[in-house]
Amino acid sequence: MTGRLDIREVVEVVRGVVGVADSVALHEPEFSGNEKTYLNDCIDSTFVSSVGEFVDRFEAMLSARTGSRHAIACVNGTAALQVALQLAGVRANDEVIVPALTFVATANSVSFLAAVPHFVDSESRTLGLSARALAERLDAVGERGPHGVRNAQTGRRIAAIVPMHAFGHPVDLAGLLEVAEAWNIPVVEDATESVGTLYRNRHTGTFGLLSALSFNGNKIITTGGGGAILTGDDELARRAKHVTTTAKLPHRWAFDHDEIGYNFRLPNLNAALGCAQLEQLDGFVARKRRLADQYRAAFRHVSGIQVFVEPEGARSNYWLNALLLDESETEQRDKLLDELNDAGVMSRPAWTLLHRLPMYCECPRGHLLVAEGLGRRIVNVPSSARLGHA
Repeated sequence: MTGRLDIREVVEVVRGVVGVADSVALHEPEFSGNEKTYLNDCIDSTFVSSVGEFVDRFEAMLSARTGSRHAIACVNGTAALQVALQLAGVRANDEVIVPALTFVATANSVSFLAAVPHFVDSESRTLGLSARALAERLDAVGERGPHGVRNAQTGRRIAAIVPMHAFGHPVDLAGLLEVAEAWNIPVVEDATESVGTLYRNRHTGTFGLLSALSFNGNKIITTGGGGAILTGDDELARRAKHVTTTAKLPHRWAFDHDEIGYNFRLPNLNAALGCAQLEQLDGFVARKRRLADQYRAAFRHVSGIQVFVEPEGARSNYWLNALLLDESETEQRDKLLDELNDAGVMSRPAWTLLHRLPMYCECPRGHLLVAEGLGRRIVNVPSSARLGHA
Protein backbone atom coordinates (compact mmCIF):
# COMPACT_ATOMS: atom_id res chain seq x y z
CA MET A 1 0.00 0.00 0.00
CA THR A 2 1.08 3.60 -0.51
CA GLY A 3 0.25 6.87 1.19
CA ARG A 4 1.35 8.85 4.22
CA LEU A 5 1.45 7.43 7.69
CA ASP A 6 -1.89 7.61 9.49
CA ILE A 7 -0.92 8.26 13.11
CA ARG A 8 -4.39 7.56 14.45
CA GLU A 9 -4.39 4.19 12.69
CA VAL A 10 -1.02 3.29 14.22
CA VAL A 11 -2.27 4.15 17.72
CA GLU A 12 -5.41 2.04 17.22
CA VAL A 13 -3.37 -0.90 15.91
CA VAL A 14 -0.98 -0.82 18.89
CA ARG A 15 -3.85 -0.57 21.35
CA GLY A 16 -5.56 -3.47 19.62
CA VAL A 17 -2.46 -5.63 20.00
CA VAL A 18 -1.82 -4.84 23.68
CA GLY A 19 -5.50 -5.47 24.37
CA VAL A 20 -5.90 -3.32 27.48
CA ALA A 21 -8.27 -0.45 28.11
CA ASP A 22 -6.12 1.53 30.53
CA SER A 23 -2.52 2.72 30.28
CA VAL A 24 0.17 0.19 29.46
CA ALA A 25 3.87 0.35 30.35
CA LEU A 26 6.70 -0.08 27.87
CA HIS A 27 8.07 -3.05 29.78
CA GLU A 28 7.31 -4.26 33.28
CA PRO A 29 8.44 -7.26 35.32
CA GLU A 30 6.27 -10.25 36.08
CA PHE A 31 6.43 -12.16 39.37
CA SER A 32 4.36 -15.31 39.02
CA GLY A 33 6.76 -18.01 40.19
CA ASN A 34 8.78 -18.72 43.31
CA GLU A 35 9.85 -15.14 43.96
CA LYS A 36 8.15 -14.71 47.35
CA THR A 37 9.16 -18.18 48.52
CA TYR A 38 12.82 -17.67 47.67
CA LEU A 39 12.89 -14.15 49.11
CA ASN A 40 11.41 -15.42 52.37
CA ASP A 41 13.94 -18.25 52.44
CA CYS A 42 16.73 -15.72 51.92
CA ILE A 43 15.47 -13.47 54.70
CA ASP A 44 15.05 -16.42 57.04
CA SER A 45 18.67 -17.43 56.38
CA THR A 46 19.83 -13.88 57.38
CA PHE A 47 22.30 -14.03 54.44
CA VAL A 48 20.94 -11.09 52.46
CA SER A 49 24.19 -9.49 51.31
CA SER A 50 26.82 -10.70 48.84
CA VAL A 51 27.32 -14.16 50.37
CA GLY A 52 24.68 -16.88 50.33
CA GLU A 53 23.32 -19.96 48.62
CA PHE A 54 21.16 -18.02 46.17
CA VAL A 55 24.16 -16.22 44.66
CA ASP A 56 25.85 -19.56 44.01
CA ARG A 57 22.61 -21.06 42.70
CA PHE A 58 21.91 -18.10 40.41
CA GLU A 59 25.40 -18.25 38.91
CA ALA A 60 25.08 -21.99 38.33
CA MET A 61 21.67 -21.50 36.70
CA LEU A 62 23.02 -18.75 34.46
CA SER A 63 25.93 -20.90 33.41
CA ALA A 64 23.63 -23.81 32.59
CA ARG A 65 21.05 -21.64 30.80
CA THR A 66 23.52 -19.74 28.62
CA GLY A 67 26.01 -22.55 28.06
CA SER A 68 28.80 -20.37 29.43
CA ARG A 69 31.49 -22.14 31.45
CA HIS A 70 31.40 -19.38 34.07
CA ALA A 71 28.91 -16.74 35.27
CA ILE A 72 29.85 -14.13 37.87
CA ALA A 73 26.93 -12.18 39.31
CA CYS A 74 27.37 -8.40 39.71
CA VAL A 75 25.39 -5.46 41.06
CA ASN A 76 24.33 -4.31 37.57
CA GLY A 77 25.09 -4.69 33.90
CA THR A 78 27.18 -1.53 33.70
CA ALA A 79 29.51 -2.79 36.43
CA ALA A 80 29.69 -6.15 34.69
CA LEU A 81 30.69 -4.55 31.39
CA GLN A 82 33.25 -2.28 33.07
CA VAL A 83 34.99 -5.23 34.73
CA ALA A 84 34.75 -7.36 31.58
CA LEU A 85 36.52 -4.64 29.61
CA GLN A 86 39.19 -4.27 32.28
CA LEU A 87 39.83 -8.02 32.25
CA ALA A 88 39.99 -7.96 28.44
CA GLY A 89 42.94 -5.60 28.77
CA VAL A 90 41.42 -2.14 28.33
CA ARG A 91 43.56 0.50 30.03
CA ALA A 92 43.55 4.28 30.44
CA ASN A 93 43.80 6.20 27.14
CA ASP A 94 42.93 3.14 25.05
CA GLU A 95 40.08 3.26 22.55
CA VAL A 96 37.18 0.80 22.53
CA ILE A 97 34.97 0.40 19.47
CA VAL A 98 31.26 0.64 20.30
CA PRO A 99 28.11 1.40 18.30
CA ALA A 100 26.65 4.89 18.46
CA LEU A 101 23.19 3.30 18.60
CA THR A 102 23.20 1.86 22.11
CA PHE A 103 22.31 2.74 25.69
CA VAL A 104 24.75 5.18 27.28
CA ALA A 105 26.04 2.55 29.72
CA THR A 106 27.99 0.89 26.88
CA ALA A 107 30.15 3.98 26.47
CA ASN A 108 30.13 4.84 30.17
CA SER A 109 31.70 1.47 30.97
CA VAL A 110 34.57 2.43 28.67
CA SER A 111 34.90 5.87 30.26
CA PHE A 112 34.98 4.44 33.80
CA LEU A 113 38.32 2.87 32.81
CA ALA A 114 39.59 6.26 31.56
CA ALA A 115 39.44 4.87 28.01
CA VAL A 116 37.79 6.48 24.98
CA PRO A 117 34.74 5.23 23.03
CA HIS A 118 35.27 5.01 19.28
CA PHE A 119 31.96 4.94 17.40
CA VAL A 120 31.33 2.68 14.40
CA ASP A 121 28.15 2.41 12.33
CA SER A 122 25.29 -0.07 12.70
CA GLU A 123 23.46 -2.16 10.12
CA SER A 124 19.74 -2.15 9.38
CA ARG A 125 19.24 -5.93 9.40
CA THR A 126 20.40 -6.34 13.02
CA LEU A 127 20.27 -2.79 14.50
CA GLY A 128 23.73 -3.60 15.86
CA LEU A 129 27.38 -2.98 15.05
CA SER A 130 28.12 -3.54 11.36
CA ALA A 131 30.92 -5.96 10.44
CA ARG A 132 31.38 -4.16 7.13
CA ALA A 133 31.60 -0.74 8.78
CA LEU A 134 34.02 -2.13 11.35
CA ALA A 135 36.29 -3.56 8.65
CA GLU A 136 36.20 -0.30 6.69
CA ARG A 137 36.97 1.75 9.78
CA LEU A 138 39.90 -0.41 10.83
CA ASP A 139 41.25 -0.39 7.27
CA ALA A 140 41.02 3.42 7.32
CA VAL A 141 42.61 4.18 10.69
CA GLY A 142 44.07 0.94 12.06
CA GLU A 143 47.81 0.52 12.23
CA ARG A 144 49.29 -2.77 13.40
CA GLY A 145 52.25 -2.70 15.76
CA PRO A 146 54.09 -4.71 18.41
CA HIS A 147 51.63 -3.61 21.10
CA GLY A 148 48.45 -4.18 19.14
CA VAL A 149 46.37 -2.03 16.80
CA ARG A 150 46.82 1.71 17.00
CA ASN A 151 44.47 4.41 15.71
CA ALA A 152 46.80 6.24 13.34
CA GLN A 153 44.74 9.42 13.70
CA THR A 154 44.88 9.63 17.49
CA GLY A 155 47.86 7.48 18.41
CA ARG A 156 45.78 5.48 20.89
CA ARG A 157 45.60 1.69 21.04
CA ILE A 158 42.31 0.11 19.95
CA ALA A 159 41.90 -2.35 22.81
CA ALA A 160 38.49 -3.98 22.36
CA ILE A 161 35.32 -4.22 20.28
CA VAL A 162 31.92 -4.13 22.02
CA PRO A 163 28.92 -5.22 19.94
CA MET A 164 25.57 -4.63 21.66
CA HIS A 165 22.53 -6.80 20.89
CA ALA A 166 19.93 -4.04 20.55
CA PHE A 167 16.43 -4.76 21.91
CA GLY A 168 17.43 -8.42 22.24
CA HIS A 169 18.37 -8.97 18.58
CA PRO A 170 21.84 -10.45 17.97
CA VAL A 171 24.39 -8.68 15.84
CA ASP A 172 26.20 -10.40 12.98
CA LEU A 173 28.55 -12.17 15.36
CA ALA A 174 30.17 -14.33 12.70
CA GLY A 175 31.09 -11.29 10.61
CA LEU A 176 32.29 -9.23 13.56
CA LEU A 177 34.37 -12.04 15.02
CA GLU A 178 36.03 -12.58 11.65
CA VAL A 179 37.08 -8.92 11.49
CA ALA A 180 38.15 -8.90 15.14
CA GLU A 181 40.27 -12.03 14.63
CA ALA A 182 41.93 -10.56 11.54
CA TRP A 183 43.01 -7.55 13.60
CA ASN A 184 43.63 -9.53 16.81
CA ILE A 185 41.30 -7.32 18.88
CA PRO A 186 39.25 -8.97 21.66
CA VAL A 187 35.45 -8.88 21.53
CA VAL A 188 33.46 -8.17 24.70
CA GLU A 189 29.73 -8.63 24.12
CA ASP A 190 27.23 -6.21 25.59
CA ALA A 191 24.46 -8.79 25.99
CA THR A 192 22.59 -6.75 28.58
CA GLU A 193 19.36 -6.81 26.54
CA SER A 194 19.58 -10.31 25.11
CA VAL A 195 19.12 -12.82 27.92
CA GLY A 196 17.30 -15.74 26.29
CA THR A 197 18.40 -14.82 22.76
CA LEU A 198 20.09 -17.37 20.51
CA TYR A 199 22.41 -16.78 17.57
CA ARG A 200 22.82 -19.89 15.41
CA ASN A 201 21.41 -21.97 18.28
CA ARG A 202 23.93 -20.61 20.78
CA HIS A 203 23.20 -18.07 23.53
CA THR A 204 24.40 -14.53 23.00
CA GLY A 205 27.15 -13.55 25.40
CA THR A 206 29.09 -16.76 24.77
CA PHE A 207 30.94 -15.70 21.61
CA GLY A 208 33.29 -13.02 22.89
CA LEU A 209 36.18 -13.30 25.32
CA LEU A 210 33.78 -12.04 27.98
CA SER A 211 30.30 -10.56 28.04
CA ALA A 212 27.93 -8.63 30.28
CA LEU A 213 24.29 -9.38 31.11
CA SER A 214 21.74 -7.13 32.84
CA PHE A 215 18.82 -7.93 35.14
CA ASN A 216 17.51 -4.42 35.68
CA GLY A 217 13.83 -4.00 36.55
CA ASN A 218 12.89 -3.44 32.90
CA LYS A 219 14.74 -6.45 31.48
CA ILE A 220 13.20 -9.78 30.43
CA ILE A 221 14.16 -11.24 33.82
CA THR A 222 15.04 -9.09 36.80
CA THR A 223 16.88 -9.22 40.08
CA GLY A 224 15.73 -5.67 40.84
CA GLY A 225 19.16 -4.40 39.90
CA GLY A 226 21.85 -6.80 38.81
CA GLY A 227 24.08 -8.11 36.10
CA ALA A 228 26.60 -10.83 35.34
CA ILE A 229 29.87 -11.48 33.56
CA LEU A 230 30.05 -14.54 31.30
CA THR A 231 33.31 -16.10 30.15
CA GLY A 232 34.63 -19.47 29.08
CA ASP A 233 38.10 -18.71 30.42
CA ASP A 234 38.90 -20.17 33.85
CA GLU A 235 41.49 -17.55 34.79
CA LEU A 236 39.35 -14.62 33.65
CA ALA A 237 36.46 -16.02 35.68
CA ARG A 238 38.66 -16.28 38.76
CA ARG A 239 39.85 -12.71 38.23
CA ALA A 240 36.30 -11.46 37.67
CA LYS A 241 35.10 -12.89 40.97
CA HIS A 242 38.20 -11.60 42.79
CA VAL A 243 38.06 -8.07 41.40
CA THR A 244 34.31 -7.72 42.00
CA THR A 245 34.75 -8.88 45.62
CA THR A 246 37.06 -5.99 46.63
CA ALA A 247 40.08 -8.12 45.65
CA LYS A 248 39.98 -9.72 49.09
CA LEU A 249 42.30 -12.66 49.65
CA PRO A 250 40.53 -15.73 51.08
CA HIS A 251 41.07 -16.09 54.84
CA ARG A 252 38.96 -17.08 57.84
CA TRP A 253 39.33 -13.71 59.54
CA ALA A 254 41.97 -11.45 57.94
CA PHE A 255 41.08 -8.61 55.57
CA ASP A 256 43.93 -8.51 53.08
CA HIS A 257 43.54 -7.22 49.53
CA ASP A 258 46.12 -7.52 46.76
CA GLU A 259 44.87 -4.91 44.25
CA ILE A 260 42.26 -2.22 43.80
CA GLY A 261 38.93 -4.01 43.57
CA TYR A 262 35.24 -3.19 43.45
CA ASN A 263 32.33 -3.92 45.75
CA PHE A 264 30.36 -5.20 42.77
CA ARG A 265 29.00 -8.58 43.91
CA LEU A 266 25.26 -9.23 43.63
CA PRO A 267 23.48 -9.48 47.02
CA ASN A 268 21.95 -12.82 47.95
CA LEU A 269 18.54 -11.16 48.27
CA ASN A 270 18.63 -10.06 44.63
CA ALA A 271 19.95 -13.43 43.53
CA ALA A 272 16.98 -15.14 45.19
CA LEU A 273 14.68 -13.09 42.98
CA GLY A 274 16.83 -13.93 39.99
CA CYS A 275 16.60 -17.69 40.58
CA ALA A 276 12.81 -17.53 40.51
CA GLN A 277 12.86 -15.34 37.40
CA LEU A 278 15.31 -17.53 35.53
CA GLU A 279 13.06 -20.53 36.13
CA GLN A 280 10.41 -18.71 34.04
CA LEU A 281 12.66 -17.42 31.24
CA ASP A 282 11.48 -19.88 28.58
CA GLY A 283 7.87 -18.90 29.18
CA PHE A 284 8.70 -15.19 29.07
CA VAL A 285 10.54 -15.59 25.77
CA ALA A 286 7.71 -17.64 24.25
CA ARG A 287 5.10 -15.03 25.14
CA LYS A 288 7.26 -12.14 23.98
CA ARG A 289 7.83 -13.87 20.65
CA ARG A 290 4.07 -14.41 20.39
CA LEU A 291 3.55 -10.70 21.01
CA ALA A 292 6.04 -9.88 18.24
CA ASP A 293 4.07 -12.11 15.87
CA GLN A 294 0.88 -10.26 16.83
CA TYR A 295 2.50 -6.90 16.09
CA ARG A 296 3.72 -8.12 12.70
CA ALA A 297 0.30 -9.42 11.75
CA ALA A 298 -1.46 -6.26 12.88
CA PHE A 299 0.89 -3.96 10.94
CA ARG A 300 1.01 -6.04 7.78
CA HIS A 301 -1.18 -3.62 5.83
CA VAL A 302 -0.35 -0.33 7.57
CA SER A 303 1.39 2.20 5.35
CA GLY A 304 4.58 4.06 6.22
CA ILE A 305 5.73 1.78 9.02
CA GLN A 306 6.94 -1.77 9.62
CA VAL A 307 7.77 -4.04 12.54
CA PHE A 308 11.41 -5.00 12.96
CA VAL A 309 11.91 -8.76 12.57
CA GLU A 310 14.74 -10.79 14.08
CA PRO A 311 17.77 -11.31 11.81
CA GLU A 312 18.23 -14.55 9.92
CA GLY A 313 19.77 -17.26 12.07
CA ALA A 314 18.51 -15.69 15.29
CA ARG A 315 15.94 -16.59 17.89
CA SER A 316 15.48 -13.24 19.62
CA ASN A 317 13.89 -12.58 22.98
CA TYR A 318 12.19 -9.46 21.52
CA TRP A 319 12.96 -7.56 24.71
CA LEU A 320 11.53 -4.44 23.09
CA ASN A 321 9.45 -4.46 19.93
CA ALA A 322 10.63 -1.84 17.46
CA LEU A 323 8.51 -0.14 14.82
CA LEU A 324 10.48 1.35 11.93
CA LEU A 325 9.07 4.38 10.16
CA ASP A 326 9.72 4.70 6.47
CA GLU A 327 12.47 7.24 5.88
CA SER A 328 9.92 9.51 4.22
CA GLU A 329 7.84 9.52 7.42
CA THR A 330 10.50 10.35 10.01
CA GLU A 331 9.25 13.90 10.49
CA GLN A 332 6.13 12.36 12.03
CA ARG A 333 7.99 10.35 14.66
CA ASP A 334 7.65 12.79 17.55
CA LYS A 335 3.98 13.40 16.80
CA LEU A 336 3.42 9.63 16.78
CA LEU A 337 5.19 9.32 20.13
CA ASP A 338 3.03 12.10 21.57
CA GLU A 339 -0.17 10.45 20.32
CA LEU A 340 0.80 7.00 21.62
CA ASN A 341 1.72 8.29 25.07
CA ASP A 342 -1.35 10.54 25.21
CA ALA A 343 -3.42 7.42 24.52
CA GLY A 344 -1.84 5.66 27.50
CA VAL A 345 0.51 3.54 25.38
CA MET A 346 4.00 4.13 26.74
CA SER A 347 6.35 4.34 23.77
CA ARG A 348 9.76 5.84 23.18
CA PRO A 349 12.36 6.46 20.47
CA ALA A 350 15.75 4.78 20.40
CA TRP A 351 18.41 6.31 22.59
CA THR A 352 19.99 9.60 21.55
CA LEU A 353 22.98 8.52 19.47
CA LEU A 354 26.01 8.62 21.73
CA HIS A 355 28.15 10.88 19.55
CA ARG A 356 25.44 13.53 19.99
CA LEU A 357 25.80 13.58 23.78
CA PRO A 358 28.00 16.39 25.14
CA MET A 359 30.51 14.11 26.88
CA TYR A 360 31.04 11.97 23.77
CA CYS A 361 30.70 14.45 20.90
CA GLU A 362 34.49 14.74 20.42
CA CYS A 363 35.16 10.99 20.41
CA PRO A 364 36.62 9.36 17.28
CA ARG A 365 34.07 7.94 14.89
CA GLY A 366 33.56 6.66 11.40
CA HIS A 367 30.58 7.56 9.24
CA LEU A 368 27.32 6.81 11.07
CA LEU A 369 24.80 7.07 8.26
CA VAL A 370 22.87 3.90 9.08
CA ALA A 371 22.79 4.62 12.82
CA GLU A 372 21.56 8.15 12.12
CA GLY A 373 18.78 6.79 9.94
CA LEU A 374 17.75 4.18 12.48
CA GLY A 375 17.77 6.80 15.21
CA ARG A 376 15.21 8.80 13.24
CA ARG A 377 13.00 5.80 12.46
CA ILE A 378 12.73 3.64 15.61
CA VAL A 379 9.71 3.70 17.91
CA ASN A 380 9.60 1.14 20.73
CA VAL A 381 6.13 -0.01 21.78
CA PRO A 382 4.85 -1.99 24.82
CA SER A 383 6.61 -5.34 25.06
CA SER A 384 5.88 -6.91 28.46
CA ALA A 385 5.61 -10.70 28.44
CA ARG A 386 2.10 -10.54 29.90
CA LEU A 387 0.88 -8.84 26.71
CA GLY A 388 1.71 -11.91 24.61
CA HIS A 389 -1.71 -13.51 25.11
CA ALA A 390 -2.83 -16.48 23.06
